[in-house]
Amino acid sequence: MAANRRRPVVLAAAVATAVTLGATALAATAASAAEVPLKGYELTWGIKQSYRTYVTGMAGGSFTPEGGATQAKDNGAFTFGNGTGTYDSEAHTVALGFDGSLKIASKPHGFELTLSDVKFDSKAARITADVTKPDATQQDVPLAEVTVTRDMRDMATKLTKEAADVFGSSSYTGAAGDPLTVVEKKTESPSPSTSTSTTPSGTPSTSTSPTASQAPSTAPSTSPSQSTSENPSPTEAPTKGDITDGTLGWGVKQSFRTYVVTGVAKGKITVSGGAAQAAGNGIFTFVDGTGTYDTDADTLNASFKGSVNFKGHEDGGTYGLDLTLSDLKAEIDGGSGTLTADVNSLGEKSDDVTLAELKPKSADLTAENDVITLDDVTTTLTAAGAEAFGGFYQTGAELDPVDLSVALSDDAELPGPDPSSPTGTTGGTGTTGGTGTTGGAGTTGSTTGGVTGGLAATGSDVPVGALGAAAAVTVAAGAGVVFAVRRRRATDSAQA
Repeated sequence: MAANRRRPVVLAAAVATAVTLGATALAATAASAAEVPLKGYELTWGIKQSYRTYVTGMAGGSFTPEGGATQAKDNGAFTFGNGTGTYDSEAHTVALGFDGSLKIASKPHGFELTLSDVKFDSKAARITADVTKPDATQQDVPLAEVTVTRDMRDMATKLTKEAADVFGSSSYTGAAGDPLTVVEKKTESPSPSTSTSTTPSGTPSTSTSPTASQAPSTAPSTSPSQSTSENPSPTEAPTKGDITDGTLGWGVKQSFRTYVVTGVAKGKITVSGGAAQAAGNGIFTFVDGTGTYDTDADTLNASFKGSVNFKGHEDGGTYGLDLTLSDLKAEIDGGSGTLTADVNSLGEKSDDVTLAELKPKSADLTAENDVITLDDVTTTLTAAGAEAFGGFYQTGAELDPVDLSVALSDDAELPGPDPSSPTGTTGGTGTTGGTGTTGGAGTTGSTTGGVTGGLAATGSDVPVGALGAAAAVTVAAGAGVVFAVRRRRATDSAQA
């Protein structure tokens, strides 16, 4: 959901912290109660996973954090430290600025920029930064809108038009960014003048700044006697129950879609049963999610309606490639999960095939406005999936990421379609409940050659000799992914 439609009901943590200070401290700060100084905060944000992969992969570039900024291992998210600012105890909002800078550069693709003076404003619900390029510096550029939450952890972000200009891709406008976390950095040693027994939360610190990790389960209160009220927050959902609705966005693999529609397969992609496909041969959205969830146990089991069919290599009305995926199911258990589907290949059906392993960015399942959202879930092919596709997918191959949103109540509003995302987001431009087709016979061929050629150009290491005379091969250009499909006629085998 857009951040500007969900202004924060946030940060009651400050109230809980103020209560623990005691009446003396409250009296001392009464004159400036509206603004409480903050220090020692950290901001962690990865911009967008696919952008990091592009910079260090295709662009042959690098990220260089400086001035106290750091990057997590394996090309992970960035952390900016020493955050200082203020907490507005009346509006329950924070404004923080952070130390550190991040240089992003690629000589092969000819770009260089530096992000610095990163700021987070929960009232404006956005992240800003100064952006320095070789010719100029722009100050306080809004990079993302933020869906602010009470504990300020794993907050959803949406990239702005300005961010699209900064990072060089117009498709980033409105695309989902990486989750944002803003927390107070814990100190290991308590203040020597403070007794640890006087703090209900068990925190020995005497800091007057609100601590996000101390956020109570209650809404903000202006009275210390009401701060422990058991009334639930409007954003809180039951910890477990039934899923009332949901969508799953998945593109299978972008290069395979391209191959089927505009490559040598000269085929088409058809969605049905409520599924939709985003414009421009984009990702698929499967709908009407049902199942169960448990946010305490961090588990989720969801099934989705809709199917997608890939057809290609037509010869006299017979297709060498005819693959249908339906009844998709996602199971999440902490930091891992699986994606299953019914698979029908040339009339041979296998139910509940575990196609891929899922790895969410976080092991914690959290609900916001009665919706659990998982974006850019890493998806890798399983051995069972490789077998289901004829043994020519390599186990462990990376597929398109999965975007998943499920509603936990009848009144919950799922995120809307976002077909502009380069990696795909939940939703699409197809008509829900209808049938749509992308491509068709007569599309232009690709530059990778015919059915049995082009492997060298794609960089695939699949052994061509293993295919044999009885099989035709469709190649997902540039992906190293091969589908084995049987020919139905001897003449087809002779032509392969």
